[in-house]
Amino acid sequence: MFKFPQVFPVLGLPVHIMSNYPNWLLDCLKAGQGTHVVTLNAEMTMQAERNLPLAKIIKNAELVIPDGAGVALYLQYLLGQKVHRFPGIELAESLLQIIDQEQTSASIFFYGGAPGIAEKAADLWQKQLPTLKISGTHSGYHSLAEEQQLLQTLTQLQPQVIFVGLGVPRQELWIAEHRHLCPHSIWVGVGGSFDIWSGIKTRAPRWLANNNLEWLYRLYQEPWRWQRMLALPEFVYKSLIYRWTRKDVNRWEF
Repeated sequence: MFKFPQVFPVLGLPVHIMSNYPNWLLDCLKAGQGTHVVTLNAEMTMQAERNLPLAKIIKNAELVIPDGAGVALYLQYLLGQKVHRFPGIELAESLLQIIDQEQTSASIFFYGGAPGIAEKAADLWQKQLPTLKISGTHSGYHSLAEEQQLLQTLTQLQPQVIFVGLGVPRQELWIAEHRHLCPHSIWVGVGGSFDIWSGIKTRAPRWLANNNLEWLYRLYQEPWRWQRMLALPEFVYKSLIYRWTRKDVNRWEF
């Protein structure tokens, strides 16, 4: 029987907690259960407070994982849940590996990034997992006519896993608008994962990630993001206020 994960609220947004996200998605894949995966962090949480369509999409997503340190710490220290952050890029990598190991013949599509980046990312995975079935790639930079062609391609190919790397909130809005084209597919917003897989950017050293400082390394790589990083202290402040002013903080209303 298909089981849905436990869900807990983080500033009014759902986060699903389970022991093995990739295996659950593999079950979705085998059951033909269409799934939108959202990788929630503090920045996205703050965006959702000001962007009601984004908040609605997150609340309707079949799987919301604790991508950021802020979300994971909220669940640990304010809700008492034994959970660790699971970055979206690691979820995507684990999903590709388990699909290859299980030899499910599921087809994968990479959409997003600058011209050529999704193709390079796909090439990397094809070399690492030669039997992986990658059905296509497409840049995130295109005309309206090219996007219509992309939509036709997805409709025709019906890939079972679609990685969308358009950044937040664009990728979440795009998935919600177009997931009906492949209703049985797993759609995952992967942010800048294609840049890392293609080699044009690198992830933070492990010691930074282990100390919840991956955001600092990202700021070092992309200093123009400093204004967006102001969402981190805002998240901390609102988390404390929300925690101590709501009696039903552990309850999620569907």
